[in-house]
Amino acid sequence: MATAALSFHHLSSPPAASEASGGAPPLKLSTAGAPPLKLPGGVCRRSGGVAAAAVKRSGFLTTIDRAIEEEEYRRARAEVQRKGVDVEGHLIEGISMSGHETCVVVPSLNAAFDIGRCPAKAVHQDFLFITHGHLDHISETSTVFVPPCIKEDVEKLLDVHRAMSQDELKLDLVPLDVGETYEIRNDLVVRPFRTNHTIPSQGYVVYSVRNKLKKQYAHLKGTQIRKLKLSGAEITDVILYPEVAFTGDTTSDFILEPRNSDALRAKILITEATFLDDECNVEHARRHGHMHLSEIMEYAQWFRNKAILLTNFSSRYKIEDIREAVSKLQPKVSAKVTALTEGFRSTYT
Repeated sequence: MATAALSFHHLSSPPAASEASGGAPPLKLSTAGAPPLKLPGGVCRRSGGVAAAAVKRSGFLTTIDRAIEEEEYRRARAEVQRKGVDVEGHLIEGISMSGHETCVVVPSLNAAFDIGRCPAKAVHQDFLFITHGHLDHISETSTVFVPPCIKEDVEKLLDVHRAMSQDELKLDLVPLDVGETYEIRNDLVVRPFRTNHTIPSQGYVVYSVRNKLKKQYAHLKGTQIRKLKLSGAEITDVILYPEVAFTGDTTSDFILEPRNSDALRAKILITEATFLDDECNVEHARRHGHMHLSEIMEYAQWFRNKAILLTNFSSRYKIEDIREAVSKLQPKVSAKVTALTEGFRSTYT
């Protein structure tokens, strides 16, 4: 029986799911220009299926399939091991595993949110924002912002650390209450907002500070504006733009609090989704002071953020469980949701 000349090339359209997700592109079997295959009974056909069967008998396609599977595995493993996620122009790093540890680092703000354990990256941030007093969210760094109700306890904790390590442990502990504003940089300020956990808690919104020309001067030319400025007139208003909001552990009640509107319109909202499935439902999540992933969908209309970074998943889940659950959200929501999965188990590790 004559053997057809075979060639493999990438499909031009449409891309397969594995290609769209970054996997190896599929291979197409072509018999163009090949002589017809002679089959029993003198019948001649240019059948790709028969050609494929002939090649499979030689073991060639089995080898190709294995190579593709190995490449997909390699890429999946690399994705699992990748550190940090790029969200709206900010590289965000950290680990957030419910009940074990939470530390989310935003180097562009020189800030870390919560610090249940102290990753090397967090040590180099100038500002640390503590949302509540559970030990999976608190440790040490330079300037530490805490809810006023836990300041005294944090000081005691630090004193114990100093005594044990015989180290001076210099840091600035700043109690910052809901509604108060603190300048952390000449172009950045922070304000806490109320969250709902099993103990007193609060989130933080970091704002960029910008100057905007007052409306009454908008019609003036550049030379006129310069003259006004040189005369000492106040020609601009200071406008605060919410850039990053971090909730820490909370129930979904924070979403319906009118005073938390800035958190829901920040460019990036970093919040939690501890539970994903029916085994631990919404009621279970609320009882333990947490959120269920389904609530992200339920309250979708309230989220005006450009991006939402989900954290604090239960350690019962694998990376693949988390990603699959997030992918099942409605497209308008899943398009702006990213899951922070560093530190979780994976099928590929």
